[in-house]
Amino acid sequence: MHKLLFLILLLPSLLISQSVKGTFSPAEDFTHAFLYQATPDGATYINHGKLDENGSFEIALDSTAAPGIYKIVYAVPAEQNNFDFIYDGKENVAFNFNLETGVEFTASEENKLWTSYLNSMAMVNQTISNYYASNKDDKEGFNSIFKVAKDTQAAYEESASGKIVSAFISANKPYLPNEYEDVSTYSQHLKDNFFSQIDFSNYMLQCSTFLVDRVVGYVFNIVENPNDSTYKNLVNDVANTISDDNAAIKTSILEILWQRFVSLDNHELANYITDNYLLELANKVGNIAMAEMLVSYKNTSIGALAPNFEIASTEATTSLHNLNGSQHYLLVFWSSGCGHCLNELPKLKEIVADKPDLKVVAFGLEDDPMNWSQEIKKYPEFIHTIGLGKWENKTVKTYGIAATPSYFLLDSSKLIVAKPYEFKDLEVILSNL
Repeated sequence: MHKLLFLILLLPSLLISQSVKGTFSPAEDFTHAFLYQATPDGATYINHGKLDENGSFEIALDSTAAPGIYKIVYAVPAEQNNFDFIYDGKENVAFNFNLETGVEFTASEENKLWTSYLNSMAMVNQTISNYYASNKDDKEGFNSIFKVAKDTQAAYEESASGKIVSAFISANKPYLPNEYEDVSTYSQHLKDNFFSQIDFSNYMLQCSTFLVDRVVGYVFNIVENPNDSTYKNLVNDVANTISDDNAAIKTSILEILWQRFVSLDNHELANYITDNYLLELANKVGNIAMAEMLVSYKNTSIGALAPNFEIASTEATTSLHNLNGSQHYLLVFWSSGCGHCLNELPKLKEIVADKPDLKVVAFGLEDDPMNWSQEIKKYPEFIHTIGLGKWENKTVKTYGIAATPSYFLLDSSKLIVAKPYEFKDLEVILSNL
């Protein structure tokens, strides 16, 4: 079930203007609706409503609620369970939401117009697809179909005049050929003109998910069966389309593409975005945290040389790169105060006991050496070193460690060959050595 628990904030009593209300179904799957005002940088919490037994709620909007893009969050994780809507400062907003069919607006001309437009253009696009799928070169039919498309777009642009939704309908205008084109020519022109109507500097577009949805759709859906070379060209198209004058939104959109490739374990594309665009942009907008994250990811990508660090022990001082004599090295970042670490390290000890060509390098994240010095006595066969300062330790930051334990499998040359995220994944990898 979708449940949310948020801290209830006390808001001052202000002059009430309009309201946002809705009904969720199945009602038993929801408890609250949380209202945010969207901005290019994120979202600002406004208020929340508790759902009644019918799944309904209503949130009053005071007179200070500015027209713009708002967001309803209905479950966790919030970034996956929300939807945008337009509030014009004059109309109430009402909707029905169903887990299977999504949101349907029952009040608010702005939102009803946008929904109607999307549905109409979807039917037009389906007609175009059907035309080309029939393998006909009926020019009269072609002209008729695209006349409907042009008329539909023009009618909605006229209806949206003076409204917030106008920016979205104009930005969504499809490529409309003036004369007959075969499917190959039309497809190429469709791709070439994908962003031609979009103003990336438009504030309302920046506040919504529109720009991100369009960019993600372009990179991941416009070309069938893309390879890495294709992806690079598509990323280049996006980066070249957005002016450097819009550095903040350009940075935000390219970071989302970077995150998508990271989630796909496509290190080459993620680092391509870093090297060619995103690191420079992060520095330009002063986002130090992002810059550090990008560098850490690149430093620890599959195929990269693991960053070197000093290994100090009571016997001698050496470094990761100076270790030799093994075909593989397993670098594990752990802490004596980490319950998961204390559970997994004994299991790791058993697994590597019969693997003479694998050495474990255990890097302890600690505030002080007391507990660590006692705990490492249980693992005399490991190569131990300590990183004081814990999360602020330089090596920990270099490797981008966000949780313990974290594992990196290296070959004899200290190149990273695997980054298992869970112990079960590590077990599978080590079983094949």
